[in-house]
Amino acid sequence: MKVFVDRDLCYGSAECAHRAPAVFDFVDGFGVVRPGHEETGEDPSILEAAEKCPSQAISITSTPPAPAPDQP
Repeated sequence: MKVFVDRDLCYGSAECAHRAPAVFDFVDGFGVVRPGHEETGEDPSILEAAEKCPSQAISITSTPPAPAPDQP
């Protein structure tokens, strides 16, 4: 999964930081994804943070699997 917070939509409720503090932080009045946590596994707290975000500013996308290397 890839996690992103749209600062244009976020109005700073900090719900994400309260629900998944290992992944989200609250900086300058906005929710942000902590550096190094942009790509993460399917953690229920991240999904809940996205669902409960009052401004719907959190996007979660699945990352496609890497293509298999060609083998002779």
